[in-house]
Amino acid sequence: MTAYAIAHLREAAPHPEIAEYIERITATFEPYGGRFLVHGAQHEVREGGWPGHVVVIGFPGIAEARAWWDSAAYQGIAPLRSRHIEGDIILVDGVPEGYDPAVTAKAMRDALAS
Repeated sequence: MTAYAIAHLREAAPHPEIAEYIERITATFEPYGGRFLVHGAQHEVREGGWPGHVVVIGFPGIAEARAWWDSAAYQGIAPLRSRHIEGDIILVDGVPEGYDPAVTAKAMRDALAS
């Protein structure tokens, strides 16, 4: 099942280390089957607040996403970003093939009725 690395990164002043991070990041996730799904795109806030930027990298599965995050290659460049940009980053599984949200709703209703 597809998994995602999702980053909500706050605004930051341009810095040479951020440019270097952007130049090098693709080489860190490609060996794990990762690819950018969202990067550098404008977003529309429809509810709440979302200052900054969103980045989404897709992976074949959560094991590959974790392996990328924990890799020496990625951890070696992560400080280039983290020294200059605050943010929140999560790894999350996508939904399985044939996912039906009605099943989740039913389980919730059943739990509420108990």
